[in-house]
Amino acid sequence: MKRLFTILSLVLICTVAVWGASCNCNNPKKGIITVKNGQFIRDGKPYYFVGTNFWYGAILGSEGEGGNRERLCKELDFMKANGIDNLRILVGGEGENGLLGKIEPNLQPTPGEYNDDVLAGLDYLMMELGKRKMTAVLYFNNAWEWSGGYTQYVAWANNTPVLVPRVDGWFSYNTFAGEFVRNERAKQIFYDHVKFIVSRTNRYTGIKYIDDPAIFSWQISNEPRAFSSKEQNNKEHFAEWLATSAKLIRELDPNHMISTGSEGFYGCEWDMELCEKIHAIDEISYINCHVWPYNWKWLRGDHMREDLLQSCENTEEYINMHIELGEKINKPVVVEEFGMPRDNMDFHKGSPVVCRDLYYTFVFDLIETAKNSNGVFAGCNFWSWGGYAQTNVEDHEYWAKGDDYTGDPAQEQQGLNSIFVEDESTMTIIRNANIALGNLAE
Repeated sequence: MKRLFTILSLVLICTVAVWGASCNCNNPKKGIITVKNGQFIRDGKPYYFVGTNFWYGAILGSEGEGGNRERLCKELDFMKANGIDNLRILVGGEGENGLLGKIEPNLQPTPGEYNDDVLAGLDYLMMELGKRKMTAVLYFNNAWEWSGGYTQYVAWANNTPVLVPRVDGWFSYNTFAGEFVRNERAKQIFYDHVKFIVSRTNRYTGIKYIDDPAIFSWQISNEPRAFSSKEQNNKEHFAEWLATSAKLIRELDPNHMISTGSEGFYGCEWDMELCEKIHAIDEISYINCHVWPYNWKWLRGDHMREDLLQSCENTEEYINMHIELGEKINKPVVVEEFGMPRDNMDFHKGSPVVCRDLYYTFVFDLIETAKNSNGVFAGCNFWSWGGYAQTNVEDHEYWAKGDDYTGDPAQEQQGLNSIFVEDESTMTIIRNANIALGNLAE
């Protein structure tokens, strides 16, 4: 473990600062966060942050199925009190209810048909974020099945059933999902959805979404991928879709930042040229990457402590690849997803999180280092926020209708990566990081 803290010390001098990115926004409205000289600018000052993923925020804001406005406000107050003011949130799911591993209720049951309860939940969420001077990264789409996403758009376009990975297999799913970036009808349904959401006016505040300072950025998709294969090289179609989507959003909204939602190098099929291509798009304001030591097999569930050091080294190397890109194209870098399971893969609240705490400390120190040198590594969003949720892992590990929403979507074990209010040691680390970054008074 001494080697881990040696790495932590060395990391403090590793990040190189760089200046000179364009704003990517034309005459932004007062209070809206922008990019200047390779940094996020908030209220005239560079902004660095430790935020979280809160994908179910709009559902909680509903007065219909799944809604719990009392819990939503309680969660936001707790996050704000700990300096967590940047939340990455799903606009809403697509398609039918009742599919295995899929969240519900859905925002868009069929193309162009919207669940008004969930729309009201999104409006309510944005109002409450604005009251607390918090911001949301709002993502429209998903490469994965848990909210509909790619495969739902393809199914709509072709009038075919949706494929479910745990039923139909991952090979079939990947092939089906890969059609999205080539299917003009599927993409048009998506573009219509983007137009509908970006053009909204909040029913509670009367503020147009394009003018709302509570929006940090519009995000095209969660972990968008090309899903290329030897038979079908989708990379050009993938890059074109992201560029077209970004241009559409900019036409609709001249004020807010736009982001890809990409995992970075890993999500670009280990192709750094593609990663650069999609993040160098003029309308894209900053670079995204995700880091998953357990999912990417850097860390074994039954040997977490033994593998932690190597996971940290791999994480630093992976983030540095994207920092180098950020310095090259003068854009900030955000690790907007990273996570670590509880020790020994125990999903119960209150079980030890020693490895998680060490890993979080490692990542947060990288951001503090960047801040101290005016670097491009500007922030992270840990995955994910469980907050006040109650779990039923003794009865069933996966989410079932009627359960509280945790940070773990329906296709993952509940409690796998979630941070709950009871995780006091982790919350102390998060709070101290935001104090160091200037987002919270001591």
